[in-house]
Amino acid sequence: MEKLFKLKEHGTNVRTEIIAGITTFLSMAYIIFLNPTVIGTLQLTDKAGNPVPFFIMPDSAVITATCIGAAIGTWLIGWLSNYPMAQAPGLGLNSVFGYTLCLGFGLSASAALGAVFIGGIFFILLTVTGARTAIVKAIPLSLKKAITAGIGLFIALIGFVNSGIVIDIAKSNTTIVDLGNFADPKVLLAIAGILIITILLVLNVKAAIFIGMAVTAVIANVIQFAFNINMGIIPPKSWVPHIDFSMFGKCFTGMGELFSAPLASLLAVMLTLVLVDMFDTIGTLIGAADKAGYLDEDGNLPKIEKAMLADAIATSTGAVFGTSTVTTYVESTAGIAAGGRTGLTSTVTGLCFALALFASPIVGFVPTAATAPVLIIVGILMCSSLKEIEWDNIELAVPAFFTIVGMPFFYSITDGMAFGFISYLVVMLAKGKAKKVHPLMYVIVLLFVIMYVITALQNIGVLKH
Repeated sequence: MEKLFKLKEHGTNVRTEIIAGITTFLSMAYIIFLNPTVIGTLQLTDKAGNPVPFFIMPDSAVITATCIGAAIGTWLIGWLSNYPMAQAPGLGLNSVFGYTLCLGFGLSASAALGAVFIGGIFFILLTVTGARTAIVKAIPLSLKKAITAGIGLFIALIGFVNSGIVIDIAKSNTTIVDLGNFADPKVLLAIAGILIITILLVLNVKAAIFIGMAVTAVIANVIQFAFNINMGIIPPKSWVPHIDFSMFGKCFTGMGELFSAPLASLLAVMLTLVLVDMFDTIGTLIGAADKAGYLDEDGNLPKIEKAMLADAIATSTGAVFGTSTVTTYVESTAGIAAGGRTGLTSTVTGLCFALALFASPIVGFVPTAATAPVLIIVGILMCSSLKEIEWDNIELAVPAFFTIVGMPFFYSITDGMAFGFISYLVVMLAKGKAKKVHPLMYVIVLLFVIMYVITALQNIGVLKH
């Protein structure tokens, strides 16, 4: 272990690294239960507020791919960079997959997985050539922070709708959204789940999100089985672990559908995956590394290319098994806070995810009312980046605002970024600061404009869909 991970050099030992690895796993294990609700079977509602499930992939296949993708990604980042980081299908990125690619663009799961696979290959090429770092540097810091916060609001909105706390059409039809039915026990349980996780976070309890979700799930089970009140619990038909590889390799069979899609849609799909994963990964790496004390005097992270390469490989590998984009988790800081300093922490966390493959029979005991609060709380945590935006600087505030509110208001991460980036360029040109805009920003904005022009031409019938 000493030879592999240089434990003494980093002031740690095997026992500390094992504890840290388990801590990180417990902090992010909620993704195993949450991911199926975002890219497996979406719990939507119609105009009357009635549940309308939207099937994307079998939940069992999503759980299998989630565990494998997280295990491989976490091992890769630990072994390539020797950093105590962990990876899994990202929140926000899985929303892009489920709500933007499949629900919004109408892609099948196979086609969406194909897009994720291509995105991973693209990231590998960008990383090994050094272009990925250059692209990240081209985006103004305020927009990077705005993207994080915007995704947080988007995730929170999904959580509120999934929980039933918010419904999309009010009974009076005078508003767009309204409060849900507080007489519904599932809604009340979701509110309780939010309060439980919040209290645990305030008390600095390790693995607060996972523990809060688990407690909420236990309450749901007690209510349903002891008082015969439907809380959304679905008991397993068999207690034998069901490792489902039904989505394995489907990313390749979906390529035909993906490339036969309208150019505007294809462009939007790839832009969404590339840009969102770009900022999510970089931001998390820097934040976790800062807490671990790995940043140099200039605020840069040594070996960041290796960490990003692990992320890129894990993304394509995860797509092969059947899950959305794999990225570095901010919950890695939980293990770092517990003393983790090397890739041994990641090795332990990855092993925990591999063992979690056999936990599939208990997934039905974790209802939407227990997972929806997690989305809301994670949305809150992602909004912490708002404080780093210069709101008194109008040329930064305007594009940041459009980015942040665009994502939940347009119900599209792509459109939120597009409006933010385009408004940024307009503001800078109006201020006579064209030379201060990075050349790559012009390229990105041009791609967004082309996307909207093509869509408009299709809508008026000039171009065929």
